[in-house]
Amino acid sequence: MTDMYEKRRHALTTHLKGKSLTAVLVTDPANVFYFTGFNSDPHERFLGLYIEASEGKTILFTPALDKDAAAESSDIETIVSISDEQLPFDVIRSTVGDLTGKVGIEAKAFSYFRYNEFRTAFPNAEVADVQAFINTLRKRKTREEITAMKKPIEIIERVLEEGIKLVKVGMTESELTAELEYLMRKFGADGPSFSSIVLSGEKAALPHGEPGERKLQVGDYLLIDFGVAKDGYMSDTTRTFIIGEATDRQRLIYDTVLASNQAGIHAVKAGNPLKTFDIAARSVIQEAGFGEYFNNRVGHGLGIEVHEEPSIHMNNEEIAEPGLVFTIEPGIYIPGEGGVRIEDTVYINEDGEVEVLSTFPRELRVIG
Repeated sequence: MTDMYEKRRHALTTHLKGKSLTAVLVTDPANVFYFTGFNSDPHERFLGLYIEASEGKTILFTPALDKDAAAESSDIETIVSISDEQLPFDVIRSTVGDLTGKVGIEAKAFSYFRYNEFRTAFPNAEVADVQAFINTLRKRKTREEITAMKKPIEIIERVLEEGIKLVKVGMTESELTAELEYLMRKFGADGPSFSSIVLSGEKAALPHGEPGERKLQVGDYLLIDFGVAKDGYMSDTTRTFIIGEATDRQRLIYDTVLASNQAGIHAVKAGNPLKTFDIAARSVIQEAGFGEYFNNRVGHGLGIEVHEEPSIHMNNEEIAEPGLVFTIEPGIYIPGEGGVRIEDTVYINEDGEVEVLSTFPRELRVIG
Protein backbone atom coordinates (compact mmCIF):
# COMPACT_ATOMS: atom_id res chain seq x y z
CA MET A 1 0.00 0.00 0.00
CA THR A 2 2.84 2.39 0.86
CA ASP A 3 4.31 1.91 -2.60
CA MET A 4 0.93 2.78 -4.13
CA TYR A 5 0.76 6.12 -2.30
CA GLU A 6 4.37 6.89 -3.19
CA LYS A 7 3.61 6.31 -6.88
CA ARG A 8 0.64 8.64 -6.71
CA ARG A 9 2.68 11.38 -5.04
CA HIS A 10 5.48 10.87 -7.56
CA ALA A 11 3.01 11.37 -10.41
CA LEU A 12 1.78 14.56 -8.77
CA THR A 13 5.32 15.85 -8.21
CA THR A 14 6.20 15.14 -11.84
CA HIS A 15 3.15 17.17 -12.87
CA LEU A 16 4.24 20.05 -10.64
CA LYS A 17 7.67 20.15 -12.25
CA GLY A 18 6.19 20.00 -15.72
CA LYS A 19 3.99 23.00 -14.95
CA SER A 20 6.81 24.91 -13.16
CA LEU A 21 4.97 24.83 -9.83
CA THR A 22 6.91 25.32 -6.60
CA ALA A 23 4.77 23.05 -4.45
CA VAL A 24 1.24 21.76 -3.93
CA LEU A 25 -1.12 22.00 -0.98
CA VAL A 26 -3.79 19.30 -1.19
CA THR A 27 -6.73 20.13 1.09
CA ASP A 28 -9.64 18.01 -0.12
CA PRO A 29 -9.91 15.18 2.47
CA ALA A 30 -10.69 12.66 -0.28
CA ASN A 31 -7.52 13.64 -2.13
CA VAL A 32 -5.47 13.59 1.08
CA PHE A 33 -6.63 10.00 1.54
CA TYR A 34 -5.78 9.17 -2.08
CA PHE A 35 -2.20 10.39 -1.69
CA THR A 36 -1.50 9.27 1.91
CA GLY A 37 -3.89 6.56 3.10
CA PHE A 38 -5.19 8.81 5.90
CA ASN A 39 -8.99 8.95 5.72
CA SER A 40 -10.58 11.66 7.84
CA ASP A 41 -13.31 14.27 7.93
CA PRO A 42 -11.71 17.30 9.61
CA HIS A 43 -15.02 19.21 9.65
CA GLU A 44 -14.15 22.90 9.99
CA ARG A 45 -10.53 22.21 10.93
CA PHE A 46 -7.60 22.34 8.51
CA LEU A 47 -6.21 19.22 6.86
CA GLY A 48 -3.59 19.50 4.15
CA LEU A 49 -0.80 17.65 2.39
CA TYR A 50 2.18 19.77 1.36
CA ILE A 51 4.61 18.49 -1.28
CA GLU A 52 7.60 20.50 -2.47
CA ALA A 53 8.28 20.01 -6.16
CA SER A 54 12.09 20.32 -6.24
CA GLU A 55 13.13 18.08 -3.35
CA GLY A 56 9.90 16.21 -2.76
CA LYS A 57 9.64 17.33 0.88
CA THR A 58 6.30 15.99 2.09
CA ILE A 59 4.41 17.17 5.18
CA LEU A 60 0.94 16.23 6.37
CA PHE A 61 -0.80 18.95 8.39
CA THR A 62 -3.60 17.62 10.57
CA PRO A 63 -5.85 18.81 13.37
CA ALA A 64 -4.11 18.07 16.68
CA LEU A 65 -6.77 15.56 17.66
CA ASP A 66 -6.09 13.54 14.47
CA LYS A 67 -2.29 13.40 14.61
CA ASP A 68 -2.07 9.93 16.15
CA ALA A 69 -4.63 8.51 13.73
CA ALA A 70 -2.72 10.03 10.80
CA ALA A 71 0.54 8.52 12.02
CA GLU A 72 -1.10 5.11 12.26
CA SER A 73 -2.86 5.03 8.89
CA SER A 74 -0.74 7.17 6.57
CA ASP A 75 2.73 6.55 5.16
CA ILE A 76 3.88 10.12 5.75
CA GLU A 77 6.88 10.50 8.05
CA THR A 78 6.49 14.20 8.84
CA ILE A 79 3.16 15.04 10.43
CA VAL A 80 2.55 18.49 11.90
CA SER A 81 -0.45 19.04 14.12
CA ILE A 82 -2.47 22.25 14.28
CA SER A 83 -4.29 22.95 17.53
CA ASP A 84 -7.63 24.73 17.63
CA GLU A 85 -6.18 28.03 18.84
CA GLN A 86 -3.59 28.21 16.06
CA LEU A 87 -4.01 29.75 12.62
CA PRO A 88 -3.32 27.01 10.04
CA PHE A 89 -1.35 29.13 7.60
CA ASP A 90 0.82 30.52 10.39
CA VAL A 91 1.77 26.94 11.24
CA ILE A 92 2.38 26.10 7.59
CA ARG A 93 4.60 29.16 7.11
CA SER A 94 6.62 28.44 10.25
CA THR A 95 7.11 24.86 9.01
CA VAL A 96 7.93 25.30 5.32
CA GLY A 97 9.23 28.88 5.31
CA ASP A 98 8.36 31.46 2.69
CA LEU A 99 6.87 30.29 -0.59
CA THR A 100 7.39 31.94 -3.94
CA GLY A 101 6.20 31.13 -7.43
CA LYS A 102 3.07 29.09 -8.12
CA VAL A 103 1.61 26.66 -5.59
CA GLY A 104 -0.88 24.04 -6.70
CA ILE A 105 -4.29 23.88 -5.05
CA GLU A 106 -7.62 22.19 -5.83
CA ALA A 107 -9.95 24.98 -6.92
CA LYS A 108 -13.08 23.12 -5.80
CA ALA A 109 -11.73 22.57 -2.29
CA PHE A 110 -9.78 25.78 -1.69
CA SER A 111 -12.28 28.32 -0.39
CA TYR A 112 -12.01 32.07 -0.87
CA PHE A 113 -11.43 32.35 2.89
CA ARG A 114 -8.44 29.99 2.69
CA TYR A 115 -7.16 31.75 -0.40
CA ASN A 116 -7.06 35.05 1.52
CA GLU A 117 -5.25 33.40 4.42
CA PHE A 118 -2.79 31.82 1.99
CA ARG A 119 -2.07 35.20 0.34
CA THR A 120 -1.54 36.81 3.74
CA ALA A 121 0.93 34.11 4.80
CA PHE A 122 2.66 33.88 1.41
CA PRO A 123 2.46 37.28 -0.32
CA ASN A 124 5.12 36.27 -2.85
CA ALA A 125 3.29 33.18 -4.02
CA GLU A 126 0.41 32.57 -6.40
CA VAL A 127 -1.98 29.65 -6.70
CA ALA A 128 -2.53 27.39 -9.70
CA ASP A 129 -5.32 24.86 -10.06
CA VAL A 130 -4.25 21.18 -10.18
CA GLN A 131 -7.78 19.84 -9.75
CA ALA A 132 -8.04 18.46 -13.29
CA PHE A 133 -4.79 16.51 -13.00
CA ILE A 134 -5.76 14.98 -9.65
CA ASN A 135 -9.18 14.06 -11.06
CA THR A 136 -7.46 12.34 -13.97
CA LEU A 137 -5.29 10.31 -11.61
CA ARG A 138 -8.21 9.34 -9.39
CA LYS A 139 -10.62 8.28 -12.09
CA ARG A 140 -8.24 5.59 -13.39
CA LYS A 141 -8.77 2.85 -10.81
CA THR A 142 -6.21 0.11 -10.26
CA ARG A 143 -7.03 -3.54 -9.61
CA GLU A 144 -6.11 -2.88 -5.99
CA GLU A 145 -8.80 -0.21 -5.84
CA ILE A 146 -11.34 -2.49 -7.51
CA THR A 147 -10.70 -5.06 -4.80
CA ALA A 148 -11.30 -2.34 -2.20
CA MET A 149 -14.48 -1.20 -3.93
CA LYS A 150 -15.97 -4.69 -3.99
CA LYS A 151 -16.15 -4.69 -0.18
CA PRO A 152 -18.74 -1.88 0.16
CA ILE A 153 -20.64 -3.30 -2.81
CA GLU A 154 -20.83 -6.72 -1.18
CA ILE A 155 -21.99 -5.16 2.09
CA ILE A 156 -24.74 -3.06 0.54
CA GLU A 157 -26.06 -5.98 -1.47
CA ARG A 158 -26.22 -8.09 1.66
CA VAL A 159 -28.05 -5.25 3.42
CA LEU A 160 -30.54 -5.06 0.56
CA GLU A 161 -31.19 -8.81 0.49
CA GLU A 162 -31.83 -8.96 4.21
CA GLY A 163 -33.56 -5.59 4.36
CA ILE A 164 -36.32 -6.33 1.89
CA LYS A 165 -37.30 -9.31 4.05
CA LEU A 166 -38.34 -6.76 6.70
CA VAL A 167 -40.70 -4.84 4.42
CA LYS A 168 -44.27 -4.84 5.74
CA VAL A 169 -47.36 -3.00 4.63
CA GLY A 170 -48.00 -0.21 7.13
CA MET A 171 -44.38 0.50 8.08
CA THR A 172 -43.07 3.94 7.19
CA GLU A 173 -40.25 4.85 4.84
CA SER A 174 -38.31 6.18 7.82
CA GLU A 175 -38.76 2.93 9.73
CA LEU A 176 -37.43 0.90 6.79
CA THR A 177 -34.52 3.33 6.40
CA ALA A 178 -33.61 2.81 10.06
CA GLU A 179 -33.66 -0.97 9.61
CA LEU A 180 -31.42 -0.75 6.55
CA GLU A 181 -28.91 1.54 8.21
CA TYR A 182 -28.76 -0.74 11.25
CA LEU A 183 -27.91 -3.63 8.92
CA MET A 184 -25.14 -1.55 7.33
CA ARG A 185 -23.29 -1.37 10.63
CA LYS A 186 -24.16 -4.95 11.53
CA PHE A 187 -22.59 -6.22 8.30
CA GLY A 188 -19.38 -4.22 8.73
CA ALA A 189 -19.84 -0.87 7.02
CA ASP A 190 -18.10 2.23 8.34
CA GLY A 191 -21.39 4.04 7.75
CA PRO A 192 -23.70 5.14 4.93
CA SER A 193 -21.92 6.67 1.94
CA PHE A 194 -24.75 9.20 1.60
CA SER A 195 -28.22 9.83 3.02
CA SER A 196 -30.25 6.72 2.20
CA ILE A 197 -33.16 7.19 -0.19
CA VAL A 198 -36.19 5.03 0.56
CA LEU A 199 -39.29 6.16 -1.32
CA SER A 200 -42.67 4.53 -1.79
CA GLY A 201 -45.67 4.99 -4.06
CA GLU A 202 -45.90 8.33 -5.83
CA LYS A 203 -42.82 9.55 -3.91
CA ALA A 204 -40.68 7.20 -5.99
CA ALA A 205 -41.03 9.80 -8.76
CA LEU A 206 -38.61 12.03 -6.81
CA PRO A 207 -35.09 10.97 -7.92
CA HIS A 208 -33.50 12.41 -4.77
CA GLY A 209 -36.45 12.49 -2.41
CA GLU A 210 -36.15 11.96 1.33
CA PRO A 211 -37.75 9.12 3.31
CA GLY A 212 -40.53 10.27 5.58
CA GLU A 213 -43.64 9.09 7.40
CA ARG A 214 -45.51 7.80 4.36
CA LYS A 215 -46.66 4.25 5.07
CA LEU A 216 -45.97 1.44 2.63
CA GLN A 217 -49.08 0.20 0.84
CA VAL A 218 -50.03 -2.68 -1.43
CA GLY A 219 -49.30 -1.74 -5.02
CA ASP A 220 -46.58 0.77 -4.15
CA TYR A 221 -43.34 1.23 -5.96
CA LEU A 222 -40.51 0.94 -3.41
CA LEU A 223 -37.31 2.63 -4.58
CA ILE A 224 -34.19 2.08 -2.46
CA ASP A 225 -31.02 4.01 -3.37
CA PHE A 226 -28.21 3.72 -0.83
CA GLY A 227 -24.61 2.77 -0.25
CA VAL A 228 -21.96 2.30 2.38
CA ALA A 229 -18.43 3.44 3.08
CA LYS A 230 -15.80 0.83 3.82
CA ASP A 231 -12.07 1.51 4.24
CA GLY A 232 -12.28 4.74 2.27
CA TYR A 233 -14.31 3.49 -0.72
CA MET A 234 -18.01 3.84 -1.47
CA SER A 235 -20.87 1.87 -2.95
CA ASP A 236 -24.03 3.25 -4.55
CA THR A 237 -26.82 0.89 -5.56
CA THR A 238 -30.47 1.33 -6.50
CA ARG A 239 -33.18 -1.26 -6.90
CA THR A 240 -36.92 -0.76 -7.22
CA PHE A 241 -39.53 -3.23 -5.98
CA ILE A 242 -43.32 -3.49 -6.04
CA ILE A 243 -45.16 -4.16 -2.79
CA GLY A 244 -47.82 -6.86 -2.78
CA GLU A 245 -49.01 -6.79 -6.36
CA ALA A 246 -47.76 -5.25 -9.62
CA THR A 247 -49.99 -3.84 -12.34
CA ASP A 248 -49.35 -4.32 -16.06
CA ARG A 249 -48.30 -0.66 -16.31
CA GLN A 250 -45.82 -1.03 -13.47
CA ARG A 251 -44.33 -4.07 -15.16
CA LEU A 252 -44.07 -2.18 -18.44
CA ILE A 253 -42.27 0.75 -16.79
CA TYR A 254 -39.99 -1.58 -14.88
CA ASP A 255 -39.13 -3.67 -17.93
CA THR A 256 -38.38 -0.50 -19.91
CA VAL A 257 -35.92 0.72 -17.26
CA LEU A 258 -34.33 -2.72 -17.06
CA ALA A 259 -33.87 -2.81 -20.83
CA SER A 260 -32.38 0.70 -20.65
CA ASN A 261 -30.00 -0.35 -17.89
CA GLN A 262 -28.82 -3.33 -19.92
CA ALA A 263 -28.44 -1.28 -23.10
CA GLY A 264 -26.29 1.24 -21.24
CA ILE A 265 -24.08 -1.48 -19.78
CA HIS A 266 -23.70 -3.29 -23.11
CA ALA A 267 -22.56 -0.04 -24.73
CA VAL A 268 -19.66 0.37 -22.29
CA LYS A 269 -16.27 -0.21 -23.84
CA ALA A 270 -12.92 1.56 -23.90
CA GLY A 271 -12.48 3.72 -26.99
CA ASN A 272 -16.12 4.77 -27.15
CA PRO A 273 -17.19 8.31 -26.18
CA LEU A 274 -18.78 8.41 -22.74
CA LYS A 275 -21.87 10.01 -24.22
CA THR A 276 -22.69 6.82 -26.12
CA PHE A 277 -23.43 4.98 -22.87
CA ASP A 278 -26.03 7.58 -21.93
CA ILE A 279 -27.48 7.69 -25.43
CA ALA A 280 -27.81 3.90 -25.60
CA ALA A 281 -29.72 3.78 -22.33
CA ARG A 282 -31.80 6.88 -23.03
CA SER A 283 -32.87 5.69 -26.48
CA VAL A 284 -34.65 2.68 -24.98
CA ILE A 285 -36.74 4.88 -22.70
CA GLN A 286 -37.46 7.38 -25.47
CA GLU A 287 -38.55 4.67 -27.90
CA ALA A 288 -40.94 3.28 -25.27
CA GLY A 289 -42.60 6.70 -25.00
CA PHE A 290 -41.26 7.67 -21.57
CA GLY A 291 -38.47 10.02 -22.67
CA GLU A 292 -39.91 13.07 -20.90
CA TYR A 293 -39.71 11.20 -17.59
CA PHE A 294 -35.96 10.58 -17.71
CA ASN A 295 -34.27 13.96 -17.32
CA ASN A 296 -30.94 13.26 -15.62
CA ARG A 297 -27.57 11.83 -16.71
CA VAL A 298 -27.30 8.07 -16.82
CA GLY A 299 -24.31 7.78 -14.49
CA HIS A 300 -21.41 9.18 -12.50
CA GLY A 301 -17.98 8.13 -11.34
CA LEU A 302 -17.67 6.22 -8.08
CA GLY A 303 -14.75 5.47 -5.77
CA ILE A 304 -13.43 7.40 -2.80
CA GLU A 305 -16.44 9.68 -3.22
CA VAL A 306 -19.98 8.81 -4.23
CA HIS A 307 -19.92 11.33 -7.07
CA GLU A 308 -16.61 11.81 -8.85
CA GLU A 309 -15.24 11.80 -12.39
CA PRO A 310 -16.33 10.85 -14.99
CA SER A 311 -19.83 12.19 -15.64
CA ILE A 312 -21.82 9.98 -18.01
CA HIS A 313 -24.14 12.28 -19.94
CA MET A 314 -25.25 12.70 -23.54
CA ASN A 315 -22.89 15.60 -24.31
CA ASN A 316 -19.67 14.20 -22.83
CA GLU A 317 -17.28 13.65 -25.73
CA GLU A 318 -14.52 12.25 -23.50
CA ILE A 319 -13.26 8.87 -24.67
CA ALA A 320 -13.67 5.98 -22.24
CA GLU A 321 -10.44 4.33 -21.15
CA PRO A 322 -9.41 1.38 -18.98
CA GLY A 323 -9.66 2.05 -15.26
CA LEU A 324 -12.91 4.00 -15.22
CA VAL A 325 -15.56 3.06 -12.67
CA PHE A 326 -19.03 4.56 -12.90
CA THR A 327 -22.71 3.88 -12.47
CA ILE A 328 -25.33 3.13 -15.08
CA GLU A 329 -28.65 4.19 -13.52
CA PRO A 330 -31.48 5.01 -15.90
CA GLY A 331 -34.91 5.75 -14.51
CA ILE A 332 -38.47 6.72 -15.29
CA TYR A 333 -40.07 9.20 -12.88
CA ILE A 334 -43.74 10.06 -13.44
CA PRO A 335 -45.05 12.81 -11.13
CA GLY A 336 -47.99 11.73 -9.02
CA GLU A 337 -47.57 8.10 -10.05
CA GLY A 338 -44.16 6.80 -9.05
CA GLY A 339 -40.83 5.84 -10.49
CA VAL A 340 -38.29 3.14 -11.18
CA ARG A 341 -34.48 3.30 -11.13
CA ILE A 342 -32.03 0.43 -11.55
CA GLU A 343 -28.42 1.29 -10.76
CA ASP A 344 -25.32 -0.80 -11.32
CA THR A 345 -21.60 -0.13 -10.97
CA VAL A 346 -19.36 -0.95 -13.92
CA TYR A 347 -15.60 -1.06 -14.41
CA ILE A 348 -13.69 -0.84 -17.68
CA ASN A 349 -10.91 -3.35 -17.17
CA GLU A 350 -7.38 -3.60 -18.52
CA ASP A 351 -8.67 -5.15 -21.77
CA GLY A 352 -11.13 -2.32 -22.31
CA GLU A 353 -14.13 -4.50 -21.55
CA VAL A 354 -16.84 -3.91 -18.98
CA GLU A 355 -17.02 -5.74 -15.67
CA VAL A 356 -20.26 -5.27 -13.75
CA LEU A 357 -19.24 -5.02 -10.09
CA SER A 358 -22.77 -5.06 -8.69
CA THR A 359 -24.47 -8.45 -8.65
CA PHE A 360 -27.88 -7.93 -6.99
CA PRO A 361 -30.66 -9.36 -9.23
CA ARG A 362 -32.25 -6.87 -11.59
CA GLU A 363 -35.48 -8.66 -12.46
CA LEU A 364 -38.69 -7.27 -10.95
CA ARG A 365 -39.37 -8.55 -7.44
CA VAL A 366 -42.73 -8.22 -5.77
CA ILE A 367 -42.24 -8.15 -2.00
CA GLY A 368 -44.06 -7.53 1.27
